[in-house]
Amino acid sequence: MNNIFRNRIARRSFLLVAGASAAAVSKSFGSSASWSASKEAWEKIRVFFAPPAELGGDLGDFRPVLLFEDGRRVQSALDWLQRRQELLRKWHGLLGAWPPLLGKPYGQEQFREETGQFVRRRIELEIAPGRKTTVYLLTPERSGSPEGSGPFPAVIDVFYYPEDGAGYKSDRRRQNDFGYQLVQRGFAALCVGQNPTAPRPGADLYYPAWDRAQLQPLSYLAYVAANCHTFLAQRPEIDSNRIGIVGHSYGGKWALFAGALYDKFAAVCVSDPGIVFDEARPDVNYWEPWYLGYVPGTEFRPRGILTEAHPRVGPYKVMKERGDDLHELHALIAPRPFFVAGGSEDPPERWKALNHIVALNRLLGHANRVGLSSRPEHKISPEANEQICLFFEHFLKEQV
Repeated sequence: MNNIFRNRIARRSFLLVAGASAAAVSKSFGSSASWSASKEAWEKIRVFFAPPAELGGDLGDFRPVLLFEDGRRVQSALDWLQRRQELLRKWHGLLGAWPPLLGKPYGQEQFREETGQFVRRRIELEIAPGRKTTVYLLTPERSGSPEGSGPFPAVIDVFYYPEDGAGYKSDRRRQNDFGYQLVQRGFAALCVGQNPTAPRPGADLYYPAWDRAQLQPLSYLAYVAANCHTFLAQRPEIDSNRIGIVGHSYGGKWALFAGALYDKFAAVCVSDPGIVFDEARPDVNYWEPWYLGYVPGTEFRPRGILTEAHPRVGPYKVMKERGDDLHELHALIAPRPFFVAGGSEDPPERWKALNHIVALNRLLGHANRVGLSSRPEHKISPEANEQICLFFEHFLKEQV
């Protein structure tokens, strides 16, 4: 039994097999069950947390996550602990082992501005050994207001450029300005950007260097997000147990991998990233070298759809040939809340993948932890922006 306590995940899962309450287990996994959720927010989004009748229980052609690699079935929470570790070993083995996480990421505040509704700080933040980037920290501080003292729930908003989430781009209003919208609802937000370019000198996503990266870019981005979480969690105005992550499109891929590979994120929301591999959709392009198709060297497949002349390469090729898919990452998020604001790339049929995590949550004693909304276009609508904000209000914000 001592092996169960070798790491934090194991200790948490032991609570399940020891008969702890669902609330205690959820708290141990960084979810929100230990505080009061917003009933008003829930009434507006609850419809998204059950599949259409015709898709209920449909697991599609995905390999069951509740089966070990050797074919044994996961039948208990202790079994899931072992299966979860097996999945983590497999994915880190494919994507590259992370460097040690930063113990105390250094942030240097460059300026601070009061907008009348919140305070916005520009910070140069250490995100990996030897690497820094510009981020924006938004906090709902108001002079003379009790709300201004914190500790606040928080989100990390990830995209190409941090200015989108921070509210600097008026043409993005009520699209992917998640940080800007949520700070006005009592959240803190850390807006982070990294530019997903092809491998080249100075490119953001390749660590430690563009021609000899040790991590697939999406794993590196998850590592960056984990260090950003540490930076937020160490600030006195932030509630370290209530930090979520959100992103749209490329940012949604980033948020998905971060939420799966770093279990301290209390809630995970992705907007239309393509939550499973789908080669019929050119924007669900996990085969690209800036996602999962990186191979060290100096020659890379050209950007674009897969062809006979330019086939799959790297870990993406290995995954496809083995039948691996991203529903295994969804499972690593459980039992933490997971919401997909779906658009053209993530239609309702994605419930076939999500039903695997629904079944896993049921095994762990949870319901209403997985949601999928639908809109016709990839672009975020004001309604989808609102749904995302309500998701975080429900699962991360205390009722006053």
